[in-house]
Amino acid sequence: MTTALVSPAAMTDLERRVLDGVTEEAWLDLACALIPAGQPEAENPLDPDQPSGREEGAALFIADLLRDMGFAVELPTKREGRPNVVASLPGAGGGVSLILNDHLDTYPAGDWSAWTMTGGHPFRPKRHGDRLYARGTSDTRGNLACTLLATRAILAAGVRLKGDLSCVYTADEEKNGPDGSIFLLDEKGLDADCVIVCEPTGWTAEDGSWGLGVAVANGGNFLVEVETRGTKTHLWRPDTGVNAVAKMARLLPALETMTFAHTPAKLAGGTPPRTTILRIAGGVPREMQFTPDVCRAVLGVVGILPGMTAESVMADIEAVIANAMRDDPELDASARPYPEALFVDGTLEQDGDAEPTAALRRAYVRTLGTEPKLYRKNAFNDTIRFAERGKAAVTFGPGDDGWAPINESIHIGKAVAATKVIALAMLDILGVAE
Repeated sequence: MTTALVSPAAMTDLERRVLDGVTEEAWLDLACALIPAGQPEAENPLDPDQPSGREEGAALFIADLLRDMGFAVELPTKREGRPNVVASLPGAGGGVSLILNDHLDTYPAGDWSAWTMTGGHPFRPKRHGDRLYARGTSDTRGNLACTLLATRAILAAGVRLKGDLSCVYTADEEKNGPDGSIFLLDEKGLDADCVIVCEPTGWTAEDGSWGLGVAVANGGNFLVEVETRGTKTHLWRPDTGVNAVAKMARLLPALETMTFAHTPAKLAGGTPPRTTILRIAGGVPREMQFTPDVCRAVLGVVGILPGMTAESVMADIEAVIANAMRDDPELDASARPYPEALFVDGTLEQDGDAEPTAALRRAYVRTLGTEPKLYRKNAFNDTIRFAERGKAAVTFGPGDDGWAPINESIHIGKAVAATKVIALAMLDILGVAE
């Protein structure tokens, strides 16, 4: 049970000076510079069989901004063209250490002509009312701008922090982190007492009211390939063969509606453990005279909770297929983990009364006058990689906790408010040297 907060303390003169540096204009300037940096090279599809992005342009741009603020910057790189940014600002001593994290890659923009809100260019930010549109506004260059602006406002106010601050911006987050967070944690020894991952946790209600949650846990994900096999025959005599595509079409509804064995979590998340169909392919070019004898579908398994494993997920899927094969003697089907796809675990809930959640809660009340919602985020982000290695890591950021295929946007008011919350939480966690 999370303890209710007492009445917030009044703003100090120092805190007011810091927040004076957090303006809409300052955030917009930073966001509009960050969003196109290194794009479209930094597009990074989840598909394991597609080439990964190259985040170098974004990394170099951000590294220069951090050096200008006085950080010592390193660019640890596992794969050529994909540097991570690790910027360090030692404190005066006597405080805890904090990592502010975000990622450099984005998911692909798709058909540029569909980006009607940015004039057909997904990486050219354009404001409409209280929203800024472009790929990466919400996931996650707009959130990254919050971390940089909060840091800049603290340093511009002349604050000397007690604890050590690191700004860590990773490559390869969209593919679950092998060249980014996993590399930094397991091979480079990245560490801190607390981690705030500034990724989308924003929400808007039907009545137009809005806020930002604190994601104290995450759901996991997995990719699975299902194959059906048939007997090829001429299209004039489909009755003499077994059409693998037709068999897949009859199998998919059972897979789409199946349930997974799991133990309910304290926070269930927006989506229960379930499948979603991502790809289907059958038939061969230059063979339209014949019925297909192989069909393959890729399923995403999302909402994975702690305790679920790759083995348990595969066993549940294989049981559905076995039942379908008993009901249809002509069905020949199997499943396997999609090659090179990682199994991503769901994480346990962080303590809402411990840091960094407690500091974010206090700062949120002082900024917006109410408590933030603590919840389980359905999506992958680097929070998972920190948390599964025992770090106190949570997610908080102004982007919408939903992912627009086109015309992605971020609410400007949320971004400014989130920056103020992050700045106050940083002061609280790290402490201010006399």
